Amino acid sequence: MIIEVLKRLMSGVAWGGIFTFLALTVLMLYDMNPDVSIIWLYMLASMIFGMYFGLASFIFEREDWSPLKKIVIHFLLSITVYFIIAIPIGWVLFTPLAIVLTFILFIIVYILFWFGFQAYYKKVEASLNNTLKKNK
Repeated sequence: MIIEVLKRLMSGVAWGGIFTFLALTVLMLYDMNPDVSIIWLYMLASMIFGMYFGLASFIFEREDWSPLKKIVIHFLLSITVYFIIAIPIGWVLFTPLAIVLTFILFIIVYILFWFGFQAYYKKVEASLNNTLKKNK
């Protein structure tokens, strides 16, 4: 179990690094030069957020929870962790409009990921069923 936790933490750090690299690429393309301390803070936040998602994936392995319960708990934890990280470091301004718009955008992105994973797993399911039918 400890090995799996470490794997997921490291995977989260890697994803955080990838997203930081993408953000830095955009900054470079637009010739923007933020302070190293800001880059360091944002990269740290990205890695922490990535580690959260790595660990939060354990939620979906719970056999005793319904899929709806899993998705609701994961969403609520994710939005909470995001705001805890994003507001203090300045990714989201602490204004009602910014918080509401961020919440709506988070929901949209979350739904897109959810539909993407649903489509992927339906495809895997169909492939497995076809394999089973062929092997009968």
